[in-house]
This record gives sequence, structure tokens and C-alpha cells, in this order.
Amino acid sequence: MRSHLLHAASLFLIALALACSSNPAAPPAADPNAEPATTTAAPAANTAAPAANIAIDGSSTVYPITEAVAEEFQKGKDVRVTIGVSGTGGGFKKLCKGEIAIAGASRPIKPSEVELCKGANIDYIELPVAYDGLAVTIHPSNTFAATMTVAELKKIWEPEAQGKITKWNQVRPEWPDKEIHLFGAGVDSGTYDYFTLAINDKEHASRGDFTSSEDDNMLVQGVANDPLAMGFFGYAYYGSNATKLKAVAIDDGNATNGEGGITPSPGTVAKGTYQPLSRPIFIYVSSAAASRPEIAAFIEYYLTKGASLVQEAGYIPLPPKAYELALARFKGKKLGSVFAGEGSKVGVTVEDLLARE
Repeated sequence: MRSHLLHAASLFLIALALACSSNPAAPPAADPNAEPATTTAAPAANTAAPAANIAIDGSSTVYPITEAVAEEFQKGKDVRVTIGVSGTGGGFKKLCKGEIAIAGASRPIKPSEVELCKGANIDYIELPVAYDGLAVTIHPSNTFAATMTVAELKKIWEPEAQGKITKWNQVRPEWPDKEIHLFGAGVDSGTYDYFTLAINDKEHASRGDFTSSEDDNMLVQGVANDPLAMGFFGYAYYGSNATKLKAVAIDDGNATNGEGGITPSPGTVAKGTYQPLSRPIFIYVSSAAASRPEIAAFIEYYLTKGASLVQEAGYIPLPPKAYELALARFKGKKLGSVFAGEGSKVGVTVEDLLARE
């Protein structure tokens, strides 16, 4: 028995020695007198340069247009477009900190944002990309509030209405003695700024007891699921959910825009008869980023091929001449805002402003 164990042990030691001598990965014995070796890391197998990145953020209203343009633009190109949705105000903050190349905006830049960019030495180019009509919506089962005046909307949304105007019959006595449930754009949104200016005569002046969100899809669901609800958001979000919502016809009291209430549509927004809730929407490009070839190519694509994509996204294209003027503004690096950095203005046409400039 002992001899068998000795024999087995001998065979194991021989096999181990052979394995070690034939293993190319086994390191040689260290020489204590040798100089330390210097090694260079092998290059990675994939040495291709990373794709150029175009960082965009801002308005949830402008987002569907920019997303559609980016999707088409990226095809066959080594360019990656990333798009965030932090609201118009959030986008301007990031642009003025140099964190993004392009900001989507559903209103013109405000004086406080002009100063923020100025303090950081950030210049920008303002480019209109489409028209939008803010849709005031109700549940399809609501048969009584199909038409409203601007004065009635103000009665509901003005700051003084908070905690006081809480039922439909407080707007019109013949309407139901039932609660109003309100939904609207978040306070960082350019849509909120424009709506409050157009309806309440002052930006950012509104009651605060309503459900707000930067995500327009959440607002759509809120109104679509509540027979007592009313909400406002960009036209594209109404248009793509028209079977779930009813658009309120707005009567601005100006017969030249048409008698009675006018509903939002591509025709009424483009003609400017849907008032006071029709507006241009924009992108703002950092002038430093504008010199990058991928940015220049993207903006040129946006302003030349984007009109059809604006329609696909549910918005209203500008007239061709306006896109030509906007492209000339970009190529000429015309800095600042045609709105003089004063923020939203109600009832203006962007092509008139560009032509005047």
C-alpha cells in the first residue's frame, strides 16, 4: 500500500512539473537585482473617435420638433443629439451656464435671462422654428364650457381666484355647481409664462392651486380622465390626443379675428385669428457652439428641412420667407433677440419682426 502511494505521488509531481514548464503564461522567477520593468498599455482594439455630441435642453413644447429633426439629421452621420426637457426657463439656465449648445424655448428670452447670459459671457442667436397655439382643453363629456371668453379664463386663472373660484357656476351661473379641477404647464415653462401674460396680463401671475407639470403628457392624462377638468398646453399635445380631449373655443372680443369663439387649428394659428394664444416658438444657439461644424450642419438642416417635420410633430410651420430670414440670421451670427430681450409679446408675427430687423 505504501509503495502505491509513493508511486502515485511521484506521478503527480512529474505531471505538475510538466504543466508548469509548458504554460506560456507562467511568469519567470523574479531577479532581485534586476531593474524594474517599464510597460506601455496596449491600445484599445477600437480606436475610432467618439461621435460628436450636440446637447440640447429646454421647452417641452419645442421638444417634439427638435426630436423629429434630430432623428432625421443623425441618419448616416457620426453625430449624437441628446435632448433634455427641463422647461424653457431650465433650458435658458443651462445655456447661460455653457452646459448646452442649444435651448428650446416656447417664448422669447426674458431680461433676467439676458443678464444671466451676459454675466457668464455667453452670447446666443435666437431662431424661430414654428408657430404654436396654446390649447385650452376640457373633458369630451363637458358640453357647457365649449366656448369661453378671455375674461372668463382670467376669472378662473388670475391670482385672486385662488381659493375663491373653485366651482364652474362661479364662472357662469348656468354652469354646474361642481368643482373645477385645473391642470397647467409648470412654472419653469415658457407656456406658463405666455399663458399668464396673454390671459392675466402679466407673466408668472397666476393662482397656484392647480396641478402643474413640465410633462405635457401628464397634463393630457389629467384632463382626459376627469370630466370636471380644464387644462392648457401646446397645440401638438392636443392634436395628438384630440379623441380624448375637447378644445375650448376662445372669444377674444375682437371681431376682426372672427365672431365668437375660435378653436385652435393650423389654419387659425397661422392666420393669427386664434388670439390671444397663438405664438412663435424658438431655439437659441450658443454663438460659441455655432462655429462647430456639426452644430452649423444641424441648424441648417433644422431651418431648411424642418418645416415638414414641424407638421409631423403637430405644430404649424412658419412661412418659407421666415425660415430664409432665420437662416440668414444664423449664418450672419446675428446675436441677441428680435424681441429686445423683453420676453413674451402677445399677437406679434415673427416674420414681420425678422423682416423689420
